[in-house]
Amino acid sequence: MGRALNVRNLFAMKHELFQLDGIWHDTIGSPERNGAWLIWGSEKNGKTWFTLLLSNYLSDFEKVHYISAEEGLCSDFIDTCRRAKINLFNKKLQFHGYEPLVDLYKRLKRRQAPKIVVIDNITIYNDELKNGALRNLLNDFPQMLFIFLAHEDRGLPYTATAKMTRKIAKRIFYIEGLSCQVSGRCPGGTLTIDEERAALYHGHSILNR
Repeated sequence: MGRALNVRNLFAMKHELFQLDGIWHDTIGSPERNGAWLIWGSEKNGKTWFTLLLSNYLSDFEKVHYISAEEGLCSDFIDTCRRAKINLFNKKLQFHGYEPLVDLYKRLKRRQAPKIVVIDNITIYNDELKNGALRNLLNDFPQMLFIFLAHEDRGLPYTATAKMTRKIAKRIFYIEGLSCQVSGRCPGGTLTIDEERAALYHGHSILNR
């Protein structure tokens, strides 16, 4: 049985935080550098585009491993990378197609392993992450941040694994019409992926939120 902490010890605890800036800090705050985040929404609404923007930004802080499990590294995915204006010389952001969970474990145990892993999309990993495997992944790599993408089905993240991820996620990003609603243990707010197209979908009020 572990030792319980008194209030003084609790308040004295130190945590590794992202020191975000600009609109990222205004909406996401200063999150811990571990745990799970969830990005979800209907298909063809900008999830991958937003995730690439976020991944590119987070690569300023840590090495990011982006698994494009659903699309693979096809031409459409590469076009989305270009729309997200991924820096051609960014060596801290790496991409991979579908990678079995057992191989991901091997990668993350390496000495120079990435500290942030993006799994696009959780549906592809549903069988591998069910029956407690999701929590095992987070517990086995407690110093890493896992960002999961999920589809929407009837107003909820699709698959039971995705629903569980939403329950434990420290930051949640809901994508609709090329805009993102940020929620979770943070200030929250709206991030616009593409202002012109988002305005066409939501009306110009989206730009003034």
